[in-house]
Amino acid sequence: MQRLIDAFFNSVRAFRKLAVSEKAFQQELMLLALALPLGWFVSISWRGYALLIGAVLLLIMVEVLNTGIEAACDAFSREFNVDIQLAKDCGSLAVLISVVIVAGVWGIAIIERITGLPI
Repeated sequence: MQRLIDAFFNSVRAFRKLAVSEKAFQQELMLLALALPLGWFVSISWRGYALLIGAVLLLIMVEVLNTGIEAACDAFSREFNVDIQLAKDCGSLAVLISVVIVAGVWGIAIIERITGLPI
């Protein structure tokens, strides 16, 4: 049980650090704050609402992992290194893919709401 408690406090520490210092994380938290009420009006079911919010949470999770990759790479070396560049670029690509997923999920939900037809 102590491991779970320690993990919780580690997570809170990371959340605070990212919320204060990482612009992308701050923007995604704002997106989540907007998505929570907006998703209620866009979705046509509880399942749809969960999918809309889950997509935004997925984006935040990928951003957190990307930030972790960047921090680990920077701790190793700040000098240019092809392998470090690839690791950082792959993290960035993962964030981009998750942005596309969010846009697709929300786009489909908005089309469903406007047309009244489930896609």
